[in-house]
Amino acid sequence: MDSLLDFVAHGLLDLSAWQCVAVVLVLTHITIASVTIFLHRAQAHRALDLHPLVSHFFRFWLWLTTGMQTRDWVAVHRKHHAKCETAEDPHSPQTRGLRKVLWQGAELYMAERQNLETLERYSRGTPDDWVERKVYSRWIWHGCAIMLITDFVLFGAVGVTMWAVQMVWIPFFAAGVINGVGHFTGYRNFDSADASANLSPWGLLIGGEELHNNHHTFPTSAKLSSKWFEFDIGWAYIRTLELFGLAKVLRRAPVAQVARGASAGRQIDLHTLQTLINNRYDLLARFARSAQRDFRDELARLRLSAADRERFAALRRWVRRDPAAIPEAHRRTLQDLLAHSRVLRTLIDMRTELSSIWQQSTVSREQMLLGLQDWIARAESSGIRTLQDVAARIRGYVPAPA
Repeated sequence: MDSLLDFVAHGLLDLSAWQCVAVVLVLTHITIASVTIFLHRAQAHRALDLHPLVSHFFRFWLWLTTGMQTRDWVAVHRKHHAKCETAEDPHSPQTRGLRKVLWQGAELYMAERQNLETLERYSRGTPDDWVERKVYSRWIWHGCAIMLITDFVLFGAVGVTMWAVQMVWIPFFAAGVINGVGHFTGYRNFDSADASANLSPWGLLIGGEELHNNHHTFPTSAKLSSKWFEFDIGWAYIRTLELFGLAKVLRRAPVAQVARGASAGRQIDLHTLQTLINNRYDLLARFARSAQRDFRDELARLRLSAADRERFAALRRWVRRDPAAIPEAHRRTLQDLLAHSRVLRTLIDMRTELSSIWQQSTVSREQMLLGLQDWIARAESSGIRTLQDVAARIRGYVPAPA
């Protein structure tokens, strides 16, 4: 009897409390790695290929710890990218509210996975073999039951608590934190069209998914870190797998390369245009930072009443964004400010013009080039430092080596 009670209390391994915490952190981290490497980067975005043994380990582990099916997760995530921040986005805090996505993200996912149109349209290319059809899709929650029994046998009664933590880890951190907070607050390296933000420059806890703005800017990149100070632990795992021939990286975000020395007089040709298109997010990010500097300088220079100065100061976070992304409540204030400042009005108008150059789908490359040449000529003669710096950077872009 005593041995039975001891087994129930401590399981086969009889670990201390701190050892149990360490085991939970390791197990949940494996689940996070499975989501970011297999489901997200390899399956949803085709950024890398994985060896079949590695792929199946991840599939099996996700069946044990989440009950998620590859087809469902990929379909919901691809729809999120296709419909981001709109009413059709399955889990945008911009349309559903942060509280809803943070605390009910799993419910939103479960509701969307019932949408047959979503599954049919966005799940192509996901596994459809015998084990997927006959085991993972048929016995969805049996894997979690196996994990519960395993945790109990190994760790005793505390294993049930450890299992519960494993079960809520992905619903909270992936469905809640990344989909919710990651589209609500944080820092942005790139002025992507959505509200995505980087939660932390060190992607450790959630496998690199913390670098969410980087991902939404370059969704097909296997590497999520962008700046020198950022760290993507998921990328470290991918590189390790690649070292042993277990993974092959297919795509990475482009890295802007600028010619050293003076760029004045460099010819603006079709190669320049293509290089600009490849590095457009780098350019817009620099444009945005310079625009905020000009915004501060203009507020200091203009003779404004205290009330107007306070009112216009609220635009600081929005002046770097595309005017179409500015909330309606701030647009009238912005128009009032632009009436006072030719510099800011010119900056915003020319930023919009620059973006429109590569967004025109009905014009030829030659017409796009003429538009770019005209834009650069006007920027260089504008007398506005930010526009002149942007024009110089465009002239300095060089194609990435093949």
